[in-house]
Amino acid sequence: MPISAAEQTAAIASVEIDDNGLHVSLTDGRRLTTPLAWYPRLLRASPAARRNFRLIGRGHGIHWPDADEDLSLEGMLAGRKAVSACATLPPKPPNAISPASPARARRWAARPG
Repeated sequence: MPISAAEQTAAIASVEIDDNGLHVSLTDGRRLTTPLAWYPRLLRASPAARRNFRLIGRGHGIHWPDADEDLSLEGMLAGRKAVSACATLPPKPPNAISPASPARARRWAARPG
């Protein structure tokens, strides 16, 4: 979807984030809300990590250093979800064992119980 000239000149004025969504106010008065589920890294981040952000690119992006997430205003306006390899993987269970070698994997898989 092409981005209009008006959308390209608007910048992020403020950001709010809660358990359900990312709420972005723009300098032209619009307010954009996207589901937090679109951004798996932010969804899994602690509330403190979500609050630790800064605007980048003269207000055309947001960076969360603790969550290792960067979002662009252009992507949010276009309705694009975050692309993350982690988003397609199920979360690891607590105390999960990850075999480091094929031999260790075979021993781990053959263990009783």
